[in-house]
Amino acid sequence: MARESESGLPIEPVYGPTALEGWDPEQKLGEPGGYPFTRGVYPTMYTGRPWTMRQYAGFGTATESNARYKQLIENGTMGLSVAFDLPTQMGHDSDAPIASGEVGKVGVAIDSIDDMRVLFDGIPLEKVSTSMTINAPASLLLLLYQLVAEEQGVSADKLTGTIQNDVLKEYIARGTYIFPPKPSLRLIADIFKYCKAEIPKWNTISISGYHMAEAGASPAQEIAFTLADGIEYVRTAVAAGMDVDDFAPRLSFFFVARTTILEEVAKFRAARRIWAKVMKEEFGAKNPKSLMLRFHTQTAGVQLTAQQPEVNLVRVAVQGLGAVLGGTQSLHTNSFDEAIALPTDKSARLALRTQQVLAYETDVTATVDPFAGSYVVEKMTDDVEAAALELMGKVEELGGAVNAIEHGFQKSEIERSAYRIAQETDSGERVVVGVNRYQLDGEEPYEPHRVDPAIEAQQAERLAKLRAERDQGAVDAALAVLKKAAEGDDNVLYPMKDALRARATVGEVCDALREVWGQYVPTDAF
Repeated sequence: MARESESGLPIEPVYGPTALEGWDPEQKLGEPGGYPFTRGVYPTMYTGRPWTMRQYAGFGTATESNARYKQLIENGTMGLSVAFDLPTQMGHDSDAPIASGEVGKVGVAIDSIDDMRVLFDGIPLEKVSTSMTINAPASLLLLLYQLVAEEQGVSADKLTGTIQNDVLKEYIARGTYIFPPKPSLRLIADIFKYCKAEIPKWNTISISGYHMAEAGASPAQEIAFTLADGIEYVRTAVAAGMDVDDFAPRLSFFFVARTTILEEVAKFRAARRIWAKVMKEEFGAKNPKSLMLRFHTQTAGVQLTAQQPEVNLVRVAVQGLGAVLGGTQSLHTNSFDEAIALPTDKSARLALRTQQVLAYETDVTATVDPFAGSYVVEKMTDDVEAAALELMGKVEELGGAVNAIEHGFQKSEIERSAYRIAQETDSGERVVVGVNRYQLDGEEPYEPHRVDPAIEAQQAERLAKLRAERDQGAVDAALAVLKKAAEGDDNVLYPMKDALRARATVGEVCDALREVWGQYVPTDAF
């Protein structure tokens, strides 16, 4: 009897040659590192060196997060990935009334250049690749990073890393938006132009399906809506006068890795193939790097359970293996205790060790694209690709990603998928070990890591001190120049950098832009 995949596609008990009847390996596969990049974006993949091992971290104060980063680097992390708290993500200062109760909870609180200095104190920014999970205020955090690097004596052309900067998925699945879509896209185009001129090695956007998956999107929905967002960003940059090959090589993507290994591998391979064709056929990209879908992967936090949390170690290992077999460029493995609270030092180290075992104790790095030619994986790749293209076609019929968002299309599709998953879990049809099967009557207590609630008051004190010390006239003048740029067509990042250098806060800069661009209010569902 056939099972269904996470995308609702049939999985047959046995696959054979008939599954690939009429299948053209040259058209579907190519060579590793060659069009259409189904087999991977680089010819040697992990046979030369493994993927970048990033660990996502950030909590409480900049001082606490700085200590965690130094521990991760000491334990072998190859790249940092910064988590910011909700007030920072929403462009509010820690002492704003709306920030109450959320300061430092799900990431580090960054209110000004003072905090950013502390966050990266003693970390050589010319040697470390840093990813920052920040969207609506991504430009601000990037500029703060650049300013701190300059203070360290590191020129901007030596900085490497990524800002997530993917606001469209915020309207679809996550909600940490600030401005309406149109000015948000203008801001992204300004970031593309700024980085081309000032920070050429920086990845200017990480177009994210991860959060859609966490909201309940199926694998096909995840790549369909993510790639549709990517198309919207490319169209925006081209309409702003940029040549596609000037910015497309710096685009990157961010996906989830679930426990369903076969479909996840198929998903990653299908996504690369779709993107290569879109960039070549719709946008006429000539640079091979413009056709490459390079992506970061994070194991599926939504699949972690608070019940029997040690079982999450197994889930994360399986998910990480799926990401590697699918050809990820970098990977974050979740800690087993994240369904309960912030990871402890020990659990974060175990998560990193999971990647190191995959890289150095298995043979998955010995050959490129181990599943190439597999009857089941090639058929599933084709099936996921077809399902994703059908959804992308529906987005196009609505006028593209932004218009579809305003109709509530992507959100409603994901909500239907999430409801299906919840029903299957509640009925027991979908087995979740330790939750609806193989439960324990009494579980051993687990002592989680907690954030000190006094952090909010400490950040408020730091802000009061900053405002008392700085040249307020210089801040006001810089913010006025920023607002004038936002009202016109000038690139807003240059006056924004001046304001941040003058010690304007994240909240003050975002408020200045809110005055000009307004704040997004979501529409009803489709």
